[in-house]
Amino acid sequence: MAFAANTDRTRLMTVQSAKNPGRALHRLRRRLDSLLPIDVLSTHYPDRHGRVLLNVVLSRRAHAQIRQEAAASGAHAGEVLRERITARLAREQRERHQRLESQLRRLLTHHTPEEVLACAAGHLLQARPPV
Repeated sequence: MAFAANTDRTRLMTVQSAKNPGRALHRLRRRLDSLLPIDVLSTHYPDRHGRVLLNVVLSRRAHAQIRQEAAASGAHAGEVLRERITARLAREQRERHQRLESQLRRLLTHHTPEEVLACAAGHLLQARPPV
């Protein structure tokens, strides 16, 4: 099976044929489970509803908690898991934004906005030269 790794080798990409993205993820999971310790498989492109699909391996404890919460709320376990993941991603995004704002405020106590902007632009242009 051919893989492409990202630069820090924390993510792999491969292609799996199937009738739909969900089946592709399940088929890939069956092929890889014995080879690699993978927590989450995801589709690269959104489906026709605009969602990126995930195939997640949960611990027995986490799976039982999700089922219990679903039963208590009358929802499906997948729906509860989706809500939890969505909430966690939103929280992570808020925390990242707050850290960035905090660091920017600290920079602006010692440097002018023009200095900060010029430094950031220089750094970004070094990392990604213009085409």
